[in-house]
Amino acid sequence: MKRCLRAFSGVIILFLISICIMIVYYTVELPDSFNLTRGSVLKIESIATISSTPTNEDIDVQSSSSKIMPITEVSTLKLFGVIPIKNVEVNTVETQLLVPSGEPFGIKLTMDGVMVIGIGEVDSKESLHSSPAKDSGIQKGDIILSLNGTEVDSNKELQSIISESDGDTLEVVLRRDDEEIETSVTPVYSESSQTYEAGIWVRDSSAGIGTITYYKADGTSFAGLGHPVCDVDTGEIVPISSGEVASVNINGVKSGVAGSPGELIGSFISTESIGEISLNNSYGIFGVMDNQVSLDNAIPMGFKQDISIGEATILTTIDGTSPKEYSIEIEKIDYNSNESSKNMVIRITDEELLSKTGGIVQGMSGSPIIQDGKLIGAVTHVFINDPTKGYAIFCENMVNNGN
Repeated sequence: MKRCLRAFSGVIILFLISICIMIVYYTVELPDSFNLTRGSVLKIESIATISSTPTNEDIDVQSSSSKIMPITEVSTLKLFGVIPIKNVEVNTVETQLLVPSGEPFGIKLTMDGVMVIGIGEVDSKESLHSSPAKDSGIQKGDIILSLNGTEVDSNKELQSIISESDGDTLEVVLRRDDEEIETSVTPVYSESSQTYEAGIWVRDSSAGIGTITYYKADGTSFAGLGHPVCDVDTGEIVPISSGEVASVNINGVKSGVAGSPGELIGSFISTESIGEISLNNSYGIFGVMDNQVSLDNAIPMGFKQDISIGEATILTTIDGTSPKEYSIEIEKIDYNSNESSKNMVIRITDEELLSKTGGIVQGMSGSPIIQDGKLIGAVTHVFINDPTKGYAIFCENMVNNGN
């Protein structure tokens, strides 16, 4: 009898320890806030044992075309519907209807200022190793905004001001890590180019191909990529003064293999713009198209708690201009990654897509992910050592941080 009691007590203790571990784990892993449609109950689909009480039906909400509203109430997450885990803030919103796309688009960005992509030496008479830019504290990745009070938006403008300086010191205004900095640079005469130089290499524009994730309820506002356009040399987000959207045709695919990511091979159908890009940030590219798309295929946006581990589909274009639907598997969800584009781990399972691309390839970024009739996210990155897998962003992160 005593032996049975000891065994029973051991089981109870193990159960209680397991519950404590689960509470601590979910307290850390689950975010402190959730977004919820009016009248819904907060339940995390991938963790069936966690739910909360319904939100207040009397709370005012904003229109479906606006961004997610501020905190509206506090709710308690409960394990098995009984054991409290943590209090979370709940934002109550109207249902967002979005039109999933999957179409390829061309990106043309003109920078706000010019980005420094390299610092070099000038072969001057005074010194064989003169580097005015380095001496002035200018760094790779800096955005030069003006020289001597004149705004610069192109490499041509920058080099013209430097070459015409006659060696006089130039006042420089630049931006570094969102901070505006003032410095000065004194160009020196280059024996090889026979003009004044400062040893600065800059870039003033960027272009590429991506995938449109969705259109909003107005039929013209769009979002794509799910991650920023970054400079290829510095890795910094490209600051834009303006941007254009161009039509693109996908005419080939370089398949991805372990250690070497593939890419979509496309070409611009026309040099004419079909839309404007207004924002390039950590959550993607955002802008407005010239022509309105049909809203017949609009579906609800899914919140992060709506997403389940398991089957889903993506819309992407690997030939021509029209997207097709392919099967994937959602393998992991990181609810706390609110500030990144790596909120989910996905795996391509569609045999047709695997045979043609090897998995996720460059150019597929922005491909919308659909699960249970809701637009839940977008493809963002490929795993270099396993192109069948990659990361994805929550759709609500794009919606809440876009146009």
